[in-house]
Amino acid sequence: MTVGQEVGQNLPYLRRYARALTGSQGHGDAFVTATLEALIAEPALLDSTADARVGLYQIFHSIWDSAHIETGIDPDAAADSVEQTVHRRLSIITPVGRQALLLTTLEGFDPADAGIIMSLGAGDVHRLADEAIEEIARETSTDVLIIEDEPLILHQLVELVSSAGHNVCGTATTREEARACVRQGSPGLVLADIQLADGSSGIDAVKDILADMDVPVIFITAFPERLLTGERPEPTFLITKPFLESTVKAAISQAMFLNSTAVPLLV
Repeated sequence: MTVGQEVGQNLPYLRRYARALTGSQGHGDAFVTATLEALIAEPALLDSTADARVGLYQIFHSIWDSAHIETGIDPDAAADSVEQTVHRRLSIITPVGRQALLLTTLEGFDPADAGIIMSLGAGDVHRLADEAIEEIARETSTDVLIIEDEPLILHQLVELVSSAGHNVCGTATTREEARACVRQGSPGLVLADIQLADGSSGIDAVKDILADMDVPVIFITAFPERLLTGERPEPTFLITKPFLESTVKAAISQAMFLNSTAVPLLV
């Protein structure tokens, strides 16, 4: 496989990571674009590692570390604006903590590889990720609606959400059941599968929900690359089946942390 093919294979996942890190598809893609431009200008940047994925994320991090700015809260902005909420939550955890958390959970790097990407030791990465999860858990707790048609996975998610300190306010296996759950109460977070029991779509169920309220959404699918095409608005958070419980917990923490409502407009 050529370097170009390896980069192309990992690009959807780098874009996912960049969006989760920044909380914005636009901002995340800007950093990914800068990463690709740097690699095109100097292909040897990948020669220092035998793992193209680690090398790609390492280049991204060198650009992120040198270019991103942690902005403060504008005192003249509306107190209840989305930007204000995001800034307050971002101020809780340092950028390096967010990086460690996302690399080791959402992206599945082991602490050693994450350490190479971040220029830290594996022990430091592990500590930073644990501290980030604990800090987010202390700051966020909510009612969660789970839209999932596979009984074993649904049970696993219910147990996982509860153990993370959240309340499961409803479960649904179809689009119509999801509508009924929302009529009974407003969730603070939605976990949604893509294919549902009666052939309906979890994406359509989420669109129904978002027509009436702003709520962060985490999609669960066996084929995340099908949703990360760059051709339309995309979800900030995707969980790949089969998933690790630590990945789901991290995504929940990040979704509540950023209060992201980025949702795909797919058919």
